[in-house]
Parts: sequence; structure tokens; C-alpha cells
Amino acid sequence: MRFLHTADWHIGKKLHGFDLVEEQQDAYEQIKKIAVDEQVDAVVIAGDLYDRSVPNETSVNQLGNMLVDLNLKHHFPLLAISGNHDSAPRLRTGSSWFKATDFYLNTKLSQALTPVEFPDTQFFLLPYFEPFEARQYFKDDKIRTVQAAMVKIVAAMRAQFDPAKKHVLVAHFFAAGSSHVDSETQVMVGGLNAIPVDDLADFDYVALGHLHGKDALHADRVRYSGSPLKFSVSEANQQKGVWIVDTDPFKLTFKPLKPLRDVRVLTGAFEDLTSPEFYKKQAVNDYLSIQLTDQRVIPNVMQALRDVYPNVIELERVGGPVATGDELATIDPHLDPMELMDQFFEQTTDAPLTDQQQKWAQTALQLANKED
Repeated sequence: MRFLHTADWHIGKKLHGFDLVEEQQDAYEQIKKIAVDEQVDAVVIAGDLYDRSVPNETSVNQLGNMLVDLNLKHHFPLLAISGNHDSAPRLRTGSSWFKATDFYLNTKLSQALTPVEFPDTQFFLLPYFEPFEARQYFKDDKIRTVQAAMVKIVAAMRAQFDPAKKHVLVAHFFAAGSSHVDSETQVMVGGLNAIPVDDLADFDYVALGHLHGKDALHADRVRYSGSPLKFSVSEANQQKGVWIVDTDPFKLTFKPLKPLRDVRVLTGAFEDLTSPEFYKKQAVNDYLSIQLTDQRVIPNVMQALRDVYPNVIELERVGGPVATGDELATIDPHLDPMELMDQFFEQTTDAPLTDQQQKWAQTALQLANKED
């Protein structure tokens, strides 16, 4: 069997306030083309279909159109699970008739123990879950961590194995040895929910979601697909894509995706970055984190940069503190707190506190004194 492994679509995601509707649609079209060109037997989506538990109307329509396109128009069987960003109850709405078109969407732990059967492969679709769900399902008060739950879950799945078939686990969690990036929600405390890769050795392949980089884990048969898009500056150097998985003989092939607008870091002096000789060689519409090396004050620096690079998402000074050239006034620390506030405010804004601002400051000071 051959299937496509993707995850963490995060439909509805914003990047520092910028909508990613166009980028997500473009990434989807590339994924669909790969599925068609590779003639896959199924498409696996390992969780976090949405970015929010209550997605807006645009996101619901966009994801709905994608799933209809893959499943009803192109007739790909879909194997999907809910992730930690998804609302399982909302996502499962309508799932009672999905199976009629080979769309399998698991949002409950109990569903994971009944495999989805293909002629030569069994898929176990394990959605994101909390330990209490396993504790209730197995009626075992000793289950306090995801690791303890996984021991029970894997044993229950193993009891359903058909020895004549391959066995694939689709799941959404943090596997031991993988690494996080900034855009991933941390759903672990002290590593307590990290699942050791050895605990997954019974499966011929484990298709994981949750971490956004394909290189977060390098186990032979346990892989993250990563997200289709770069969702933070920390992902700037990641190659996004999907896995094509052949079960027999086993083979993994990574298919890269080309971003509509990339996420990049530009470092340099303001004068150089805004020089036509430089920016005309750049993809100026990319999402850019700009690291300025200048130490001088640059009036309206963000707006000036966005006049050239409209999608600046981050601005950082990397050349040390900004030199203002102004001599700082000395303020007597023994003054009354309100007098200190008046002087500090006027020094930093070139305007005195208004009557209303003084009232707010006095109220805040009184509250602070009461707390002390």
C-alpha cells in the first residue's frame, strides 16, 4: 500500500497578524497534486486540522472544501484524527456518515482500538487525548500519564492485529527524542507525556502530528510529517513537505512543498536593506524577520521597512543598544512617588501627565500600597 502522510494544517492560523488563507490553499493544492501524481491509496492527516478549537467561518469553509475535494472529487480515502488544537466534538460533527465515502475521522480514544481495514494494511487512528480519558476508558486509576496510557492502548491495538497485514499507527503527541519549535503548543510538563519510540515498535509505521518539522525525529519508522507551512521564525530554515509511505517493501520518500510566501530572516543595516540594489534582488513579499545592525535611532523604522517589505513580521536590533545621543536627566530617587512619576513621564514623552492620567496613577499607587 502507498499513502501520503501529512499533519498540522492549522487552517485559520495567523502569522503575526497576517492571514494565511492564500498560503494554506496553495500548500493544499501542492499536496493534492502529489497525491494524484504518486497515485496514493489514501491520505493521512495526523491531527490539528484547525488552528483553533472554535474556527471562524472562513476556516470551516476552507477545510471543508479541501476535504470534499480530496474525498468526493478525487476519491482518496481519508484517515484523519483530531489534534490538541482541534475541538473534538466540533470536528466529529457529521462523522456518522463519513465512512460511506471512505473518510475516517477519529476524535475519541475508544475509536482508535478498532482498525480501519485495507486489503494489506490496518490503520489505528489515535486522536490527541488526555490521561483522564484513558483512565476512564480502561477503568484504571493508576493511569496518570500519557506514557502509562500508551502501554494499555498499544496492547489493546496489538490484540486486534491481523498477522497477514501491515500495521500503521496515526497519532498526535510528543515522541521521545523530538524537539519543539516556537509555533507548537507545549502540551508536556517535565517531559511527562513524551512517548518513548521503543513503545511504538509493534507498528510497521507511525505517522505522527504535533511537531512542525520533519526532522524533529529520525526514527526509522516513526516520523513527523511537519506542517505544510512555516508558522514561526524558528521554522525559517525548515523544508516543508509530506511523506509518501510504501508499506511493502517499506519505503519513505519526502516530497517538498514550495511556499507561496516564504518565512525568512534578513540581517543588515537599514541603509543597505532599503537600497534598491539590495531589495530588488529579494522576494520582498515574503514574511520577513528583520535584524537591524544599526545602533542609531531611525524614525518610524517599522513603517519605513514595510514600505519596501510589506510583510515584515518581526524587527530586532542585533547590534547592541540604540544610541540616542541625548543626555539622560538625573532624577532624585528620594522624591515622592507621584513626583517621580511626573518627572519620568515628562522626560520620556516631552509632555506632562494630564489630570486624568494623574488620577489613574494615584489610584494605582494606592492599590499598590494596600497590597504591600
